[in-house]
Amino acid sequence: MHPAPRALHRAVAAATIALLATAVGCAPQPEEKAAGTPSGSAGTTCAKGKLATETSGKLTIATDEPAYEPWFKDDKPASGEGFESAVAYAVAKQLGYDKSAVVWQSVPFNKAFAPGEKTFDFDINQVSISAERKKAVDFSSGYYDVRQAVIALKGSKAAKATSLAALKDLKLGAQVGTTSLDYIDDVVRPKQDAAVYAKNDQAKSALKNGQVDAIVTDLPTAFYITAAEVTDAKIVGQFENQGGTPEQFGLVLDKGSALTSCVTDAVDALREDGTLAKLEKQWLSDAVDAPVLK
Repeated sequence: MHPAPRALHRAVAAATIALLATAVGCAPQPEEKAAGTPSGSAGTTCAKGKLATETSGKLTIATDEPAYEPWFKDDKPASGEGFESAVAYAVAKQLGYDKSAVVWQSVPFNKAFAPGEKTFDFDINQVSISAERKKAVDFSSGYYDVRQAVIALKGSKAAKATSLAALKDLKLGAQVGTTSLDYIDDVVRPKQDAAVYAKNDQAKSALKNGQVDAIVTDLPTAFYITAAEVTDAKIVGQFENQGGTPEQFGLVLDKGSALTSCVTDAVDALREDGTLAKLEKQWLSDAVDAPVLK
């Protein structure tokens, strides 16, 4: 790569953003419809099946590999089974793309929201919306409200924890780049540094092998792990949401994507017509009385 073209590209991008900001009266934000306005266009048109996608006539959706349950079934994102696979196809349909027009792409979790141009139209992979991540990517509105939970082996000292204070002396683990890890570092603040893993599978293995006392995942994943994967483990409890708004998973789009407002409108429509609630009930465990750790 040569510095001159990059500098020119940045200059052109900056000028375009400035013109858009002047036209709409405010700087574009990921959650606002202004963010979905295509560069050089008077406004966004969400014409069914005719969006400015990576491949004309197709919708490219990304997720990590392996794709875990209950979000995907049998590591097959294209099956339409599992909560996030079902949500992805529901969004696609709302945008005017049938199942045959959807192309799946494998993108590592951390790379999905890292700075840089994306090769997908949107990514769905339990990515929590945050102000920090919004600096690098756009998000749709949230498609799922989530809490984080602690898992420990039955009969262990960690399994008896009933408070945040009881977790401080434990060796905790979580997947890198996740809000699960953030909850360990920022909410629990244990005396030992958290063990960090590239994949949830590695964290589960560490728990089974006694390398950590407990691991932290989102609550639906915790239900699945304890029911089907590490059956001698239990959910110790769940964390309260931090701040005034719940943690939410959002679809990830390229920063300044022309699709952001269209995808957000699709997610909002699915929430309003009850589709998201129906899919949540179908694919995610019904609310289980996991105690809240305070």
